[in-house]
Amino acid sequence: MPPSAGRSGGTKPGRRKRRRGRRLKTVDETSAGGLVLDGDNNAAVIGRLDRRGRLLWSLPKGHIEAGETAEETAVREVAEETGIHSRVLHPLGSIDYWFVAEDRRVHKTVHHFLLEALGGELSDEDVEVTEVAWVPLGELDERLAYADERRLVRRAAELLAGRSPNGAESA
Repeated sequence: MPPSAGRSGGTKPGRRKRRRGRRLKTVDETSAGGLVLDGDNNAAVIGRLDRRGRLLWSLPKGHIEAGETAEETAVREVAEETGIHSRVLHPLGSIDYWFVAEDRRVHKTVHHFLLEALGGELSDEDVEVTEVAWVPLGELDERLAYADERRLVRRAAELLAGRSPNGAESA
């Protein structure tokens, strides 16, 4: 007798069996940060060492603390990680990604803002940061390690040029 519809009588090629064992707990994390520019359109960026010892450049960011807005977090984290005091000019968008850390899977959302530098001294005193630098806005596409952050920098450049991010002229 032929097998019933929907049953193959065996495993399908290309399918892997699920590994038995404990499942990783999934947690959601939300952070904020952004692109802080000085009066000459230089951006304050941070460098961190990855597991292989490579220096990866990125935009400053960090966890939102209880009672804090995303904008307040962006200003605080920029100051903590770069030494630069700033104010939010415009939202740039959010980046959403997953990674595994220790005994959990992390779903992370990072809200990014365009910020104006108001003062302070560029400093890498934050223990999580290896280096900090002012980088011309036009060089960030080559310097930043993450494609999603490069996309947000292009959006900021469009905003600064007087165009909306969808290509239309701003009024």
